[in-house]
Amino acid sequence: MAISASASTVTLPRENPQGFVAILDFLDHRFPRIGRDIWASRIRNKHVLTEDGSPVTPETPYLAGARIHYYREVEIELVVPFQETILFLDDHLLVACKPHFLPVVPSGPYVNETLLNRLKQQTNNPDLVPINRIDRETAGLVLFSVQPETRGRFQSLFMDRKVKKTYEAVTLWPETGGTVPGRMENRIVRGEPWFRNRIVPGKPNAVTRVKLLETRGNRARFRLFPETGKKHQLRLHLSAMGCPILNDRCYPALLPKQKDDWDRPLQLLSRQVAFLDPLSGEERVFTSARTLGQID
Repeated sequence: MAISASASTVTLPRENPQGFVAILDFLDHRFPRIGRDIWASRIRNKHVLTEDGSPVTPETPYLAGARIHYYREVEIELVVPFQETILFLDDHLLVACKPHFLPVVPSGPYVNETLLNRLKQQTNNPDLVPINRIDRETAGLVLFSVQPETRGRFQSLFMDRKVKKTYEAVTLWPETGGTVPGRMENRIVRGEPWFRNRIVPGKPNAVTRVKLLETRGNRARFRLFPETGKKHQLRLHLSAMGCPILNDRCYPALLPKQKDDWDRPLQLLSRQVAFLDPLSGEERVFTSARTLGQID
């Protein structure tokens, strides 16, 4: 059994239309794929805590707005055989470049094989918190707050859309050629199953500027500038253009579940982030040295 070295956190909604009596009732409803028996076992093992660190019991009552900490568990955790790189570190900010396949935080079958846990161990800093996140399948830049006192200043950069983000992707290219819009703007909502999103009619909430760099045969290379940060936004926008990202198992069609193929990573890279440091006013530009596959 692998147990996460750091806790995950969930906030109990202030409204309780389901009528949860105990915290256990909420956890069972909120995470149905885990199951009530597993949550009860975690509670018995004191792996579910209140915000002050007190163990939750099966009878601990639901308290609207309370924050609950829990430690994820998996039977067997695979080791991701690729390494991250720290590009920058000072008293307030850490910038890392993540390899493909490594999640930023605990998710699914990964509890300790995460970028966050690896960096906490490398820096001996339990206060690290990711400021932005990218998909497990995506490689590239992730920013972390080093200390709680200045965390909000850096988090507000992303909330206020003051960070310029640049991605690169290698995609399929239609045999008959394609039309590349300079800007993709549409509405993205949650799809089915739960980990996929979809584009629907309505007020746009996802915007990406698109630049075609080169084509060769049935492959193309793009540079992408997302102005919003919806889940799977770039994957959906390229797929909607008829240029799905190479090795994408979710879009345009969901492929059968299978083990990760280390030799076939999703060809999507968070290449660069740029912003004005909210503490010093200095311009910060960080660039990944990773490369995607060649197109030929």
